[in-house]
Amino acid sequence: MSKKPAHVGTDGLDPTRWRTLFVVAISQLMIVLDSSIMNIAIPSAKIDLGISDANQQWVITAYTLAFGSLLLLGGRIGDYMGRKKIFLIGLAGFAAASALGGIASTQGLLFASRALQGVFGALLAPAALAIISVTFTVPAERAKAFGVIGAISGGGAAIGLILGGTLTEFFSWRWCLGVNVPIAIIAALLALKFVKESKAEGNNTYDIPGVFTATAGLFSLTYGFNEAATKGWSSSTTISFLVAAVVLLVVFVVIEKKVANPLMPLRVVTERNRGGSYLGSLVVGAGLFSMFLFLGLYLQVILGYSPLKSGFAFLPFTAGIIVFAGIASQLLPKFGPRPLMVPGLIFAGIGLLMMTRITPDTSYVSHVLPSLLIMSSGMALVFIPLTSTSLHGVSNHDTGVASAMLNTSQQIGGSLGTALLNTIAATATATYAAANTQLGDRVMPFAMTHGFTVAFKFSAVLLFAGAVALFFFINIGKESLVETEGVSVH
Repeated sequence: MSKKPAHVGTDGLDPTRWRTLFVVAISQLMIVLDSSIMNIAIPSAKIDLGISDANQQWVITAYTLAFGSLLLLGGRIGDYMGRKKIFLIGLAGFAAASALGGIASTQGLLFASRALQGVFGALLAPAALAIISVTFTVPAERAKAFGVIGAISGGGAAIGLILGGTLTEFFSWRWCLGVNVPIAIIAALLALKFVKESKAEGNNTYDIPGVFTATAGLFSLTYGFNEAATKGWSSSTTISFLVAAVVLLVVFVVIEKKVANPLMPLRVVTERNRGGSYLGSLVVGAGLFSMFLFLGLYLQVILGYSPLKSGFAFLPFTAGIIVFAGIASQLLPKFGPRPLMVPGLIFAGIGLLMMTRITPDTSYVSHVLPSLLIMSSGMALVFIPLTSTSLHGVSNHDTGVASAMLNTSQQIGGSLGTALLNTIAATATATYAAANTQLGDRVMPFAMTHGFTVAFKFSAVLLFAGAVALFFFINIGKESLVETEGVSVH
């Protein structure tokens, strides 16, 4: 047993741990909000800054590229330099980048600010999860803490749509970025007081070849998926970047096997429970994205909802996540992760299948609302155990990089879902339109809705496949949550 830190109380627990959770929750909400808040602001930003249709994707892509490709490095920097220090740097940088975007006078400056947000987000996100992991050592309390973070991760994107619609409609699209500044300042001030420093012990040298190949490989992979979504899978640019990604990531794995202190120790991902969690996170990222993307289009384009009304239409999903996350955090220490995660993915898949019943003539209350409630109940049962098992048994030395892997798999899953499901929906739409010309002017609403429902079917299949994978990968019992390697549990 290592020497008890000065900030640990007589009961062996950090007395400020719940305040620490509040601080981390604020930062996590800011990161999750930023993944969706700008979606609704894009049309207004395009008019203000003269952004073309071809370039509008960079409002989102500049952020996701930087965030997704730098997460592993960000996790390691937090492990080595100190998680609190990097958490504070991440908050400060994120606030500055957001302010820069909020006052951007050109599209280039806006894209650059979004990329900077991604850079500092890649420092902030792994540090936040790592802080939770090392602060909460009692299984029941850790489950509650991850329940809060899971609820934010699951419901934050929908809150972002509502907030983005509200700010854009009643103030300015610039406030969709500017709102991060006060949030980050408040979180930083609280973190200075309540968050305790922690860092990896032992060898803290950087694996420079691993940094280069991992960052370049993840960048190529994310960019390749984005290109596939806009230019198609057969585009030479898409193929080139995906091939480069495979080569770079294979080289990365070879390097990690040989270097003394790897960027991503293979022990982090080869342990079956953690590996299963990352796979589950990838599938959830891909499957959940289709719901937000295609349902948002259905509500606005087919049913004629305003951006603000569309945002509020997702509110039941957020509410369901929050309610069932509380239940999941209570059940996790009693039953273990697999009895929650597998049924959760199945419920979420059923909810997506129910969404395939929509047509241009169906209503939100009868066809969309029940699906959202079933999906949210299932996803809440997945998010909390997924976060917990992704860090199960990991040593203090690897906590940050294990946290980064969870975020990386979600990010790659989202990019893959964008490209794959968008292609599937577009193909299904074109095929339906060609085969049903007798519908006349009504053909496109029906064709587009058909494309959305086909994408929902494929998303459901992804979630069902994820349930099968988690059934075989995850073997942690409730008793295994009590002890973890390298982490003292009292």
